Amino acid sequence: MIDTAKLRDHIFDVVGAIHQVHKELGPGLNESCYQEGLQIEFTQKRIPYKREVTFHPTYQGVKMEAQFRLDFLCKDDIIIECKAVPKLVADHRAQLFNYMRLLKKPCGILVNFLPRYAEIERYFFDEEKQAVVPANKAVIGYRTC
Repeated sequence: MIDTAKLRDHIFDVVGAIHQVHKELGPGLNESCYQEGLQIEFTQKRIPYKREVTFHPTYQGVKMEAQFRLDFLCKDDIIIECKAVPKLVADHRAQLFNYMRLLKKPCGILVNFLPRYAEIERYFFDEEKQAVVPANKAVIGYRTC
């Protein structure tokens, strides 16, 4: 069983960085702009990350030639998949879920920067059950009271 409370705390600063990038850049730019902004923000906040991590899946223990690329791997266990699309759809989630499952990483964040308020979805991978569990679906906005 996964310790969701521990994982939520672990991703707190990463989600804060995502929020800050969207707040500063605003909606409507292309995905690569937001990725570059995240790279700068992660560096400034000293959040360990790797950008555009490539990996090869295995089949029956044999490394395949097929290759995939993650947008970000933070703290060695949080996969971040960035989008700038009108709406997140099942294919976007499936991409993140497959990365989490293949790499056995416990945390995944799917973020859509295009809307007025960044859509941030957090997921946890339960290796024991071989299942992805939604942490919550949240639309994170920056409104003033």
